[in-house]
Amino acid sequence: MRIFGVDPGTGITGYGMIEASGQDYVLVGAGVIRTPANTALPSRLDTIFRSLEELIREYKPDVVAVEKLFFAQNVTTAISVSHARGAILLAAERAGAEVAEYTPLQIKQALTGYGRADKKQVQEMVKVMLKLKTQPKPDDCADALAAAICHAMSA
Repeated sequence: MRIFGVDPGTGITGYGMIEASGQDYVLVGAGVIRTPANTALPSRLDTIFRSLEELIREYKPDVVAVEKLFFAQNVTTAISVSHARGAILLAAERAGAEVAEYTPLQIKQALTGYGRADKKQVQEMVKVMLKLKTQPKPDDCADALAAAICHAMSA
């Protein structure tokens, strides 16, 4: 199964593609989409949408696993991430990809066995499960791969 994970954000959107066969996971590709902070929100969302639509068409995943917005202490950040999620979901839909959504708690639980695990623990498990020499960087990329692995473990 080919799974394309996405970690939403307007400044940085992480993505990662894995191939899953049983409990074997292989990294196919990963990276981030960056938008400049001084750019208007509609332009940033357009960049995220177009970039993801192109990546989804290129990688041809069976499913797109997207991190849900579960809780945010900063309302402005929550709204911004929600806008990015909208662009991501639209890109997946337009590319004809199935979408699966997971909360950060579900992703942490799946990868570490503990829903309150910190980012470092999740990143270490991404490294171990994908048999990588180093943790994927930046964090947004690792978080996207964690969403993909979570779906592989849940499917």
